[in-house]
Amino acid sequence: MDEILQYLKKHGEKLDMEIASATGISLANVRIHLEELATKGEIMTCHLIRHEKGKTIEGTSCRIAGYIPPAAPGRKSKAQLMGATDKN
Repeated sequence: MDEILQYLKKHGEKLDMEIASATGISLANVRIHLEELATKGEIMTCHLIRHEKGKTIEGTSCRIAGYIPPAAPGRKSKAQLMGATDKN
Protein backbone atom coordinates (compact mmCIF):
# COMPACT_ATOMS: atom_id res chain seq x y z
CA MET A 1 0.00 0.00 0.00
CA ASP A 2 2.88 2.38 0.72
CA GLU A 3 4.09 1.93 -2.86
CA ILE A 4 0.69 3.04 -4.18
CA LEU A 5 0.61 6.06 -1.84
CA GLN A 6 4.10 7.12 -2.90
CA TYR A 7 3.15 6.74 -6.57
CA LEU A 8 0.06 8.92 -6.14
CA LYS A 9 2.03 11.56 -4.21
CA LYS A 10 4.58 11.72 -7.00
CA HIS A 11 2.28 11.51 -10.03
CA GLY A 12 -1.01 12.97 -8.80
CA GLU A 13 -4.41 11.68 -9.92
CA LYS A 14 -4.21 8.37 -11.81
CA LEU A 15 -6.44 5.50 -12.90
CA ASP A 16 -6.19 2.13 -11.17
CA MET A 17 -4.94 0.61 -14.45
CA GLU A 18 -2.12 3.16 -14.66
CA ILE A 19 -1.13 2.51 -11.04
CA ALA A 20 -1.06 -1.26 -11.66
CA SER A 21 1.13 -1.01 -14.76
CA ALA A 22 3.52 1.53 -13.20
CA THR A 23 4.00 -0.29 -9.89
CA GLY A 24 3.98 -3.85 -11.25
CA ILE A 25 1.19 -4.87 -8.88
CA SER A 26 -1.71 -6.83 -10.37
CA LEU A 27 -4.87 -4.84 -11.09
CA ALA A 28 -6.88 -7.00 -8.67
CA ASN A 29 -4.43 -6.31 -5.83
CA VAL A 30 -4.29 -2.60 -6.66
CA ARG A 31 -8.08 -2.40 -6.43
CA ILE A 32 -8.04 -4.18 -3.05
CA HIS A 33 -5.38 -1.80 -1.71
CA LEU A 34 -7.19 1.25 -3.09
CA GLU A 35 -10.38 0.15 -1.33
CA GLU A 36 -8.49 -0.16 1.97
CA LEU A 37 -6.82 3.24 1.52
CA ALA A 38 -10.16 4.87 0.68
CA THR A 39 -11.74 3.32 3.79
CA LYS A 40 -8.93 4.80 5.91
CA GLY A 41 -9.51 8.19 4.27
CA GLU A 42 -6.00 8.41 2.83
CA ILE A 43 -7.15 8.64 -0.80
CA MET A 44 -10.19 9.80 -2.73
CA THR A 45 -11.63 7.58 -5.44
CA CYS A 46 -14.10 8.16 -8.23
CA HIS A 47 -15.61 5.66 -10.68
CA LEU A 48 -14.73 6.83 -14.17
CA ILE A 49 -15.93 5.91 -17.66
CA ARG A 50 -13.94 7.16 -20.66
CA HIS A 51 -14.68 6.78 -24.34
CA GLU A 52 -11.49 6.72 -26.40
CA LYS A 53 -11.41 5.79 -30.09
CA GLY A 54 -14.79 4.09 -29.88
CA LYS A 55 -13.86 1.97 -26.85
CA THR A 56 -15.35 2.32 -23.39
CA ILE A 57 -12.77 2.27 -20.62
CA GLU A 58 -14.00 1.86 -17.04
CA GLY A 59 -11.77 2.39 -14.06
CA THR A 60 -11.28 4.08 -10.74
CA SER A 61 -9.60 7.46 -10.60
CA CYS A 62 -7.56 7.98 -7.42
CA ARG A 63 -5.75 10.84 -5.71
CA ILE A 64 -4.35 11.63 -2.29
CA ALA A 65 -7.07 12.95 0.04
CA GLY A 66 -6.68 16.58 1.02
CA TYR A 67 -3.55 17.06 -1.07
CA ILE A 68 -3.20 20.47 -2.68
CA PRO A 69 -0.30 20.68 -5.13
CA PRO A 70 2.06 23.64 -4.76
CA ALA A 71 1.27 26.74 -6.78
CA ALA A 72 2.95 26.93 -10.16
CA PRO A 73 5.68 29.52 -10.48
CA GLY A 74 5.06 32.48 -12.73
CA ARG A 75 2.97 35.58 -12.94
CA LYS A 76 0.12 36.09 -10.54
CA SER A 77 -3.41 36.82 -11.67
CA LYS A 78 -4.98 40.22 -11.01
CA ALA A 79 -7.31 38.64 -8.45
CA GLN A 80 -4.34 37.29 -6.49
CA LEU A 81 -2.59 40.66 -6.64
CA MET A 82 -5.73 42.51 -5.49
CA GLY A 83 -6.16 40.05 -2.61
CA ALA A 84 -2.56 40.59 -1.52
CA THR A 85 -2.96 44.37 -1.41
CA ASP A 86 -6.23 44.14 0.55
CA LYS A 87 -4.49 42.23 3.35
CA ASN A 88 -1.87 44.95 3.87
